[in-house]
Formats: sequence, C-alpha cells, structure tokens
Amino acid sequence: MATASNQKLVIVESPAKAKTIEKFLGKGYKVEASQGHVRDLPKSQLGVDPKNDFEMKYITIRGRGEILAKIKKDAKAASKVYLATDPDREGEAISWHLAQTLDIDPTKPCRIEFHEITKKAVKEAIDHVRAVDMDRVDAQQARRALDRLVGYKISPLLWAKVKKGLSAGRVQSVATKLVVQREEEIENFIPEEFWDVIADTAALSARGKKIVFQSKLSSLDGKKAVIRSAEEAAEAKRRILASQFTVSAVKRGEKLSRPQPPFTTSSLQQEASRKLNFSTARTMQVVQQLYEGVDIGKGTVGLVTYIRTDSVRISSEAIDAVRKQILDNYGEEYCPQKPNEYKGRKNAQDAHEAIRPTDMTLHPENVKASLTREQYNLYRLIYTRFVASQMKPAVYETVTLDFTGHDGKKIAAKNTDAGTVQLRYYGEHMTFAGYRAVYIESQDDETEEPETMMPDLKEGDSVTVSKVDTVQHFTQPPARFTEASLVKTLEEKGIGRPSTYAPTITTIISRGYVSREKKRLYPTELGKMVTAMMLEYFAPIVDTEFTASLETKLDDVEEGTVRWRAILEEFYPPFEKMLEVAEKQIEKVEVKDEVSDVKCDKCGAMMVYKMGRYGKFLACPNFPTCRNTKPIVTYIEAPCPKCGARLMEKTSRKNRKFYGCERYPECDFVSWEMPVKDKCPQCGSYMIEKRTKKGERVHLCANEKCHFKETLQEKEEHDE
Repeated sequence: MATASNQKLVIVESPAKAKTIEKFLGKGYKVEASQGHVRDLPKSQLGVDPKNDFEMKYITIRGRGEILAKIKKDAKAASKVYLATDPDREGEAISWHLAQTLDIDPTKPCRIEFHEITKKAVKEAIDHVRAVDMDRVDAQQARRALDRLVGYKISPLLWAKVKKGLSAGRVQSVATKLVVQREEEIENFIPEEFWDVIADTAALSARGKKIVFQSKLSSLDGKKAVIRSAEEAAEAKRRILASQFTVSAVKRGEKLSRPQPPFTTSSLQQEASRKLNFSTARTMQVVQQLYEGVDIGKGTVGLVTYIRTDSVRISSEAIDAVRKQILDNYGEEYCPQKPNEYKGRKNAQDAHEAIRPTDMTLHPENVKASLTREQYNLYRLIYTRFVASQMKPAVYETVTLDFTGHDGKKIAAKNTDAGTVQLRYYGEHMTFAGYRAVYIESQDDETEEPETMMPDLKEGDSVTVSKVDTVQHFTQPPARFTEASLVKTLEEKGIGRPSTYAPTITTIISRGYVSREKKRLYPTELGKMVTAMMLEYFAPIVDTEFTASLETKLDDVEEGTVRWRAILEEFYPPFEKMLEVAEKQIEKVEVKDEVSDVKCDKCGAMMVYKMGRYGKFLACPNFPTCRNTKPIVTYIEAPCPKCGARLMEKTSRKNRKFYGCERYPECDFVSWEMPVKDKCPQCGSYMIEKRTKKGERVHLCANEKCHFKETLQEKEEHDE
C-alpha cells in the first residue's frame, strides 16, 4: 500500500466514475468525486456585477462543504493532484474552481481528460497532463453570466406581474416559444381537400401469368392530375373505366439507402424517444450510467464514449475495430472498401468523438446479464447504430411503369394529349440488406412500407382496369412536437448545446409552460401568456437567430478569438433598456387557478389544480391558512387482476406513468403498461394495451409464456 506522501489524488465528478477509475489505476492512486460543481453563483443574489466589469461572485455550493473538506485533506497529503472532470466546458470550469479552492496553479500541468472510461484511456490521460484550458472556462463563465442575467432579471418581473414561481431563460423561453408557435400554426391551419384515384390493374407477365396490382392516376390530358373535389374524382374514375390502357413507359433502376452516422447527443435522444419511448432526461440518465461504468463480471468498465457531443467523428482505432467486427460477422460483401465518412453539422464541436461502444468485443448480448433492461436497450441501440454506420448501403431494385389510355375524347389539333389518361405504378424491392441487416432508423411518423411487387412488363403490353377507388384526403397541419422533434429543431436552429437539450425540456414541462400527452408537447395557457409577454417586451431573448448567434460567440470564446466579457458588454446595455420598458409597461395579470370538483376535507373549500415538480396536483385555495394537498386520482376501466379493486393511473418520481391498485399497500399490483378489461382468450391472464410503431393499438397477453396478440381493429370487427 502506498504511503500518503507519495499517493496521487485524482478528482472526478461522479462517485460511480470514481469507483471505476480507482480500479483501473490501482495502488498509488486515490480517486475522489466532487459530485459536480463545488462553487457557483449565490442563489440569493445576482452574483454578476455589470457595473464592475461583470465580476462573478462564486461561493461554495450548499451541501458541498464536507465533500470539499475531504478533497482538501486528501490533496494536502497527495504528492500530485490530477483534475479529471468531464471533457467539456462545464468539466473544465469545475476543474478551474477546484484548482482555485485547492490552491493549485491552473496554468501548470494539473488537468487530465479522457473521452471513454477504459483502463487504456485513463492511463494515457495521466501520461498527457496539461494546464486548465482557460478559453473553455471563459466560455462557460460567459454562458453562466448570460443565463443568470436573463433568469434573475426577467423572472422577478414575471413573479410580480403574472404569477409567483415562474421563470424565464435564454434557451427555455425559445423552446417554449417554438411549442406555442407550432400550436398556433395548427390552430390557424386551413385543410385543403384532395383525392387519390386508385385503379386495380391487371396484366399478363412475360411468363404468361396474370398479375394484379394497384396504380394511381398521374395525369389527365397530358397534365399532372390534381383532383380537388368529389365531382372531379368521379369524372376521373369515369374516364379511367372508359379507357383502354397499354404500357407506355418502363423505367427500371437501382436505389441506395445509406446508413446514418453514429449517434450524437441529439440524435441519440431522438432515436431513444422513437424506439424506446424514453424521455430526453431518461436517455441522459441511462447513458450516463453506461459511460461512467458498469460491473460486467470481470470488472467495472465504461461501455460507451463521452455522451455530450455533437460530433460524428470516429477515431481510426475504433473504425478498425468495427470493420473487423463487420468482416468477422457479416463478411466482405457488407464491409465497404474504405471506411464511411460523415460530415458533421455546421458549428459542431469536434473535441469529442460520436457516441460509440468503447470495446467492440463487448456485444450487447454478452453483457446483457449485467445490465438493467433500460441500460441493455440503450446500449444495444448505440452498438448496432455504430456497427451499421460502417456498413455498405442497402440496395433496392426499382420500377416505374406508366400506363396510358384514351377515353374516346376527340383529339383537338392543338392538343394531341386531349383525352389521354395516365396511370403510374412504382415498386421497389430490396436486393441487398447492407446496414439494414443490423439497424433500421425510426421516424417520428412511421409510414407504410411501399409495395414490393415488381411487374415483369414491357412497353406495348395491354393492361386492364377492373375497379377504381376514389379516396378523399385533406392536407394535414404540421405535427405537434415530440421531445425528439423539439430537440432536432433546437439543434438545427443552433439553440443550446448537447448538454442543454434534456434539462431545457424538463424545465419547460415542470414550470407548467408545456404539457406532454402521449409523447406530444402542448403549450399551456400559462406558456402562451408568458411567451406573448416575452415576444412583446423581450423579443431578442426569444429570437432564434439571436440565441443561435450567442451560441456561436460562446464557441468563439472557446476558440480564443473573442473575450468573454466582450459578449456581456454587447448584450447587457440593450437588455437593461428592455427591462426598464417592461417594468413600466407590463400590467399585472391575474392568473386564476382552475377550480376542481373536489372539496377540501380540512376546510371545505373547493380545491384547485396546481402544477408541481411531478405534474398536476390538487391544493386548497386557502393556502397558507390551509395546506391540504391531494394527488389527482385517475381510474382506468380495467379491474385489478389480483384483487378486483379499481386500478389507478399514477406517476413515478421520474415522471413515468404506471398503473397500481387503489388498495395499495394491501394489494401490491403495479404495471408499467395499461391493463385492459378483457381477459386473454387463450390463457385467461389479464391483457395490456400497447401502441405499435405504425400507430396501431394492440392488446397483448401479460403472461410472458402466452404470445396472444390482437389489434384493436380486429377486436372491434370481432365484437360486431
């Protein structure tokens, strides 16, 4: 055992990471966790002095005193202190604060960073000690100062004029505005009618076999067919049935579907939302666990690389490893001659790699027993996406067939296309799976796969039409945001950075500005009101281009090309004028609480709905005289499978919906999936309802040994 005098101290952020790294380094090293930031601006005051060159006042965070005291004691006894916080701006700032607190000269070698928690990466980092990067620290200080000035100056105004407990923020106010404006687009949308005209067509193939397929009306009289009414659709149907068709054009081709790049923070949040139904916050919690380290039986190891990144870059070593995996498991036909290269989005920070597995030999199935269900599902997503990113494209054979007929109209001299009716068929068929053998990306709104019939026809072949259907449609408004699509929009507009997406969405929901219902985000009346106020009095703060330009300037600070105080000097004077105008002109708005039909059992008043950290709840309106509160109880139709009592819809501390018996704790039945009234017709167990990727509602047997499944449509047809 090394003596205290020659023992080296490594300081990381999280206890889980500390345990993992201490095992890697062994004797002679002690690893302590700061548990995040140790110093910050005080909560009770602004902490940024615009009159004194934006001097920042830092204090020890409440509750961190004991942690700091222990770190100071260990640092005094250590022969060397390594600051090993996360490899980003926040991590750099934490290292700088630790250096200040521990009397370490930040300009001398004291900082190490690694992008994956593996034995090799940690030991290499210790061999490459550097000074604290003050450009990164200054970029973080500028962001912190901007956020503090906006939050602490506007929020009290909202408290005084609207409602206590409200808040404004540089990024959260823009995110709320996006949700509010999307709702306005939906409300103002005027649907337009259009019709598809679909014909059941038949022909004889080259082998003399009758083939039947559907084709769509594509043109009338030589012009693109745009059908806007039932009358036009009926006339088009009549003309098709009056025509004799032949194949007028055959176009065969090949289409490539290329793999997507490995995950960035944003794309991981989006895909985990679509494929795993994770909230952005849940994705970050689970992937943090995978990054910090999991005990897989032969020791603790970080399974994925650093998780806050917007880069799609991959190290050559990792590319070699994944290409070997592809060659070994799938063969040469799936592995491209040269590695696939991906271009990152504009303004992406290239300090970190994309999110990928740290060790390709740790296949998800090999470590499944050591992971929770959520860890396994997310790790498998990251692993398969990374493998697929270095595979060949999927290949599709395509065919476009045009069928032209004439409905008997007299041909005008000037228009040789008069009377012509054209139908079109498009088909595609996958001839080589490529990356899709491993991974298929999801979409927010899944669509049906195209038909794969490839009719073997040639120009001049006769085609008959047996039936024509006219199908009415209406143009649809833009879809409401999901967490995934809101993150995508924030990223595309350059608002925020990988570390801010999840906390931003969590904040706007917890503040009651936005509600989440069945994965879609809706603005609340409060969210609309606050957004309207921000747009009127603080337009630049919620302007997407202005917010994005600030992000670019923060990047310039990190690059060392702009002074951090220069950003504040430019931002604050016009902001101060906005505050003065708002203070004078905003009139007090009374926001009345929604009254429920539940009577307070302590004082008899009708309780009102309030928004808390874990969603809505009931509170007595006579607060603080009466402090009675109640959860909002929602019952579902299905009885408890254990005791027959009513089942309640509940919300966990992680804001996840579940279902439990009203007789808890006497009855301990709980289910993450919603039980339904019907019993399984095969085994008699209770059934649960789920929604497929295509949006179908299905009933599944809850008994894992029974695989009964029924779509709701099938059930309704059966009941009729």
